[in-house]
Amino acid sequence: MPVKEPRGAIPVRGPWRKVLVLVNPKSGLGIPFRSLRAGVDKYWDLPGCSVSYQFSRSIADGAVKARQALADGVQVVLVAGGDGTVNSVGRELIGSDAILGVIPADSGNGFARHFNIPLDPKRAVEALAGGAVRRIDVGTVDGVPFLVTCSMAWDASIANAFQRSPVRGVIPYIFAGFQGLLDYEPQIIRVELDGERQERFVHPLVLTVANLTQYGGGARIAPHAREDDGQLELVVALRQDALKLAVNLGRLFDGTVNRLPEVISHRFRRLVVEREYPAAIQIDGEVAEAGARVVVEVHPKVLNVLVPSGHVDG
Repeated sequence: MPVKEPRGAIPVRGPWRKVLVLVNPKSGLGIPFRSLRAGVDKYWDLPGCSVSYQFSRSIADGAVKARQALADGVQVVLVAGGDGTVNSVGRELIGSDAILGVIPADSGNGFARHFNIPLDPKRAVEALAGGAVRRIDVGTVDGVPFLVTCSMAWDASIANAFQRSPVRGVIPYIFAGFQGLLDYEPQIIRVELDGERQERFVHPLVLTVANLTQYGGGARIAPHAREDDGQLELVVALRQDALKLAVNLGRLFDGTVNRLPEVISHRFRRLVVEREYPAAIQIDGEVAEAGARVVVEVHPKVLNVLVPSGHVDG
């Protein structure tokens, strides 16, 4: 997918003229739709603003409806769903002047947690109504956009298992990790960063590229990642450190995982990953097939997002 710079200047704040609320009915919304709508009507359906509602029945359906919203001149798309739904809609808004707002409605909510969007949907609706627009970077993996993270080793299995778990926190994350480890086939992975630095990792357990700080659920894989610095962050942990890494998984939740000597991180603009054989990867919580060679790139400030006023990174 070609990634373009947004075409023109956007207002820092509303009021907005045309808003679409796109709801994933399969997500764990936490409140009935009528309560969500009551909050949107209160804080968004103001004089001069047209608010409409649609449901995203699948990843493909969400993308189609996002494209139609652009064609209809919608200024703000409020997405009520998890990171997978946010990705499916957000990637369609890249390069446009439209603005993505996220109402967290899942168990992971890595995007919302990074931007300090309240996890209660009713409070999120209110916070976004008084929020401001930020222009953020987007990563692509073999041309497929990701807003939060993509993973290519054991961490791909962890993130997938954790996103599907109805329970959050350190202990469920550890269980998800061991579950993913049973299915993970280790590889030797070579990487090239920005056409210069080259490294060889023997059987890495973690190989995540982060645009934002979180996997989701409060687990911060890249505590210092910034959404608008024109760089992505590569985080790697090696196979021989499996037991110690498992013991220290809790450090994902206090933001100190990058202080472990077994964890390596590099910032980059373009990353080439060479694996021994094709394997599945994780893109914003969704599993996708990928070849042995994977190219990851950053596209600076190509997506407009709505965040609560006073947002501090991570």
